[in-house]
Amino acid sequence: MSSPPSDHVVLVTGASSGIGAAVARRFAADGARLVLVARRKERLDALAQELGVPALALALDVREREPTLRALAELPAEFAAVTILVNNAGGALGLEPAHEADLDDWDAMVDTNVKGLMYVTRAVLPGMVARDRGHVVNLGSVAGTYPYPGGNVYGGVKAFVEQFSLNLRADLAGKRVRVTNVEPGMVETDFSLVRFKGDEAKASAVYAGVPALRAEDIAETIHFCTTLPAHVNVNRIELMSVMQSFAGFSVKRS
Repeated sequence: MSSPPSDHVVLVTGASSGIGAAVARRFAADGARLVLVARRKERLDALAQELGVPALALALDVREREPTLRALAELPAEFAAVTILVNNAGGALGLEPAHEADLDDWDAMVDTNVKGLMYVTRAVLPGMVARDRGHVVNLGSVAGTYPYPGGNVYGGVKAFVEQFSLNLRADLAGKRVRVTNVEPGMVETDFSLVRFKGDEAKASAVYAGVPALRAEDIAETIHFCTTLPAHVNVNRIELMSVMQSFAGFSVKRS
């Protein structure tokens, strides 16, 4: 059987809000120790105080390679043996077609969703392998499987997350280190507010009339995958609101 959650050190990136904060709260309810990583220090500190379990708040931008590697190499002893890594930091910027997109937005999506995830994984994974114990959970998206207009680079980076997760499993064959790619559909968080750069009207319209998934739904899914018996690995898990579906073929007729 897998270890009880209270025996875990859970590192969550993008922990200051949304899915990351919900994941932290879900594992804190079991008594796990938490390492909370995000850029917004005040929010992190507030969350750490709220949780009621040992929690370390690290104000980090995971896009910055050296500071990230250094901070994770210098974790205090109480938090150093990370058993569950939740690579949640990421997000989308813009919804323009590729020929009109902002290259700065594209760079930012690659830096966070791809490079940041790689840096954190590379920092934490050797310890898991050495201890022969651990679980890497990556936050992918249905956008990595199903294309949609304006999803160009966001879909591309989430397809990377899916393939990277599967290749981690290949590299870890024979080790007791699990890897899961969690691929949500529409989740009502500040995701769209960030995508539309603070435009509340545009962000609200995304969820209008739809019972979207909640951050807590994703946290519960992650908790499920990580608390299964130790011989069980969920490679990838896709979930959507019952009112969302993958699209059919699109045909433009003249």
